[in-house]
Amino acid sequence: MTAAAQDTGRLADWLSARSDDQLAALLQLRPDLGVPVPGTMDVLAARAGQRPSVVRSADDLDTVALTVLEALALLDAVHRPVSRAQVHELLDRRATPAAVDEALDQLIDRALAWGDDTVEVVAAAPDALPWPVGASFEPATGPDEAEIRAALAELDEPARTLLDRLATSSPIGRTRDAAPGTPADRPVQQLLARSLLTWLDEQTVALPQQVGQVLRNEPVTDPDSLIAPVATPERHRIADVDGVAAGEVLELLRHCVETVAALGRAPAPTLRAGGLGVRELRRIGKVAGLPEDRMSLLVELLAGANLIGCGQPEPGPERNPGGTGPDDYWAPTAAADVWLAAPAAARWGTLAQAWLELPRRPWLVGMRDVNDKPIAALSDEIRTAAAPRDRRTVLKLLAEFDPGAEVSAETLARIIAWRRPRRRHRFTPAMVAATLAEASALGVLGRGALSTPGRALLTGTDAEAAMASALPQPVDYVLVQADLTIVAPGPLVPELADRIAAVADVESAGAATVYRIGEASVRRALDGGASATELHALFGTHSRTPVPQALTYLIDDVARRHGRLRAGIAGAFLRCDDPAVLAEVLNAPVAEALALRALAPTVAVAQAPLAEVLTQLREAGFAPAGEDSSGTIIDLRPTGARVATRRQRPQLRLPTEPSPAQIAGIVRELRAGDRAAKTRHGTDVRPDGSRAVGAAAVALLQLAVRTKQAVRIAYVDAHGAATQRIVEPVRVGGGQLDAFDPATEAVRHFTLHRILSVSLVE
Repeated sequence: MTAAAQDTGRLADWLSARSDDQLAALLQLRPDLGVPVPGTMDVLAARAGQRPSVVRSADDLDTVALTVLEALALLDAVHRPVSRAQVHELLDRRATPAAVDEALDQLIDRALAWGDDTVEVVAAAPDALPWPVGASFEPATGPDEAEIRAALAELDEPARTLLDRLATSSPIGRTRDAAPGTPADRPVQQLLARSLLTWLDEQTVALPQQVGQVLRNEPVTDPDSLIAPVATPERHRIADVDGVAAGEVLELLRHCVETVAALGRAPAPTLRAGGLGVRELRRIGKVAGLPEDRMSLLVELLAGANLIGCGQPEPGPERNPGGTGPDDYWAPTAAADVWLAAPAAARWGTLAQAWLELPRRPWLVGMRDVNDKPIAALSDEIRTAAAPRDRRTVLKLLAEFDPGAEVSAETLARIIAWRRPRRRHRFTPAMVAATLAEASALGVLGRGALSTPGRALLTGTDAEAAMASALPQPVDYVLVQADLTIVAPGPLVPELADRIAAVADVESAGAATVYRIGEASVRRALDGGASATELHALFGTHSRTPVPQALTYLIDDVARRHGRLRAGIAGAFLRCDDPAVLAEVLNAPVAEALALRALAPTVAVAQAPLAEVLTQLREAGFAPAGEDSSGTIIDLRPTGARVATRRQRPQLRLPTEPSPAQIAGIVRELRAGDRAAKTRHGTDVRPDGSRAVGAAAVALLQLAVRTKQAVRIAYVDAHGAATQRIVEPVRVGGGQLDAFDPATEAVRHFTLHRILSVSLVE
């Protein structure tokens, strides 16, 4: 028997002696060990020692636990048992005995180490260390972070290139320039002189860990220190935090509505490689009045919530002559209409939940990829399965502090790097700062602290109700000013907001929105079917200030001219009670563009569609109104393009953690298989090689039914996993064995052609 097999056997014996609760805890900490269900403890032990599983389990260990694992490796616990006293002695003055014992228990609970008074570790455990074995036990020498950064600023290009290569590959480099007597102007000698490299021998140098962390923009940590970083948060009143978060949410919702409207008016073509081009992103941002980085976040949120999608919009954009153009466009989906009609808190909840589960990193948009090209929004380059977990890691750490606590991104990154050293390369200060910025833009944070709705979102409670309480209550009134501006002192109720938006343009938005009324906006409301009487009633009913005469005159003046010239559907037709007005239109340059022809002094027809007739006449300075066959003014404003709601692309998901009931079932199956493997039994009767079980095996099962004797069967389940079970046969027939399984205390059904062997239990 090989040494590896002996180690696996000792680990299997130790696992067999563990209680069911301890095995369940192991499978909870390392769920990959239970997929597929291990047939025996030997199989479980072999899986527990496999390098990929060991490294994956070590991702959740903190600096103390990994240092204890390093101490066990130094004491050669891979090949022989090591006493706890030896570990305590090696880590004396660096960690308290209680901290060392707690770390040992963490390793034992994960089966990375096993034993009681003496401890052994699996052979692959040293490979899980994020630093070389023994590095944290060497005396701390070399420059600190500030000195490293100062030294890096003095380097020439060859020396910096050499350091960057070591930082992104192996930290050990072989070179002849490390030999004594090499000229001091060589890059390696420059770096050695500045302590940016460590001399190992005449042909080998090493990159110190802290230097590599600075070069990779990681939090600078010291594995020699076993004391967790301490944060000193800045305190804010939770009412102020929620107030700031609510203000950000109002801005977010307004910007999302404007983005949906912009894409509805002019869908954005997709890039050939997928995603949304920088030019289109800037175009949408210009229409909505938003910067490019803000737009990238908005489109990622809207796409993640399935409010915009990629496809063929209806109505479709005009194509170039010859029918060429993109195959797909980014445009709002039908779900956007439902979202737009929902209350503000519900709309926020849709966006916030989509962001929390988004398997993408929006903050990477606009950065340069490996080919030095800008990363496009909605492209696959920023798609990663780890994004939701990393996002929750940052927010959960912030949630550990008292409500209203603001902690800097640098401090959070340093704490995460200490708690999860193997993951520190992902939690750079830049990444944490970008995550906090996105959370602030969504109202999950306010003043840098976790808001009440954000905390509810993170814990899975009623976040929408919390946001509804934080948002200012909608008001049903406005303040009309003498300069023809309208002030909404808070968010308006939906019906009033729609009516005000139809007759006025937003001049500035915020906690109090300011609208401005002009001739064009009044005409827009009249085009939508409103009458002058209805507009007077709107302001007379909902204004808390007297309606200025200037507004009354403006509405009456526009209404007096509006609709004197009317267009209808022929290709389109024009009619006007005043022949002079129609004659003016027919003599204008626009008449030739629309191919207008007079049928009577008060009627003319056009070859162009009605919408085009109205648009060009308005651009020429006229004020036509559309009407239907009964003469009623109709609203011909475009509703915006929409794409069909597609089945969303499956998200990249991490393996699902098993439930307690599933883990309990795995433990029962494991115990049953282990018991079957160790139980004394007669000679195995195997099938004869045909599809059905051989006659001898069936006869043995029938004998066990008659004598009520237990049998051991080797069985291959539907997933191809081979297991052994001790069962009590109840019935054999119809190609199936029905047997009572003591492990599950239930009758199970086994397909006969999947049974590999049968033997009576002695």
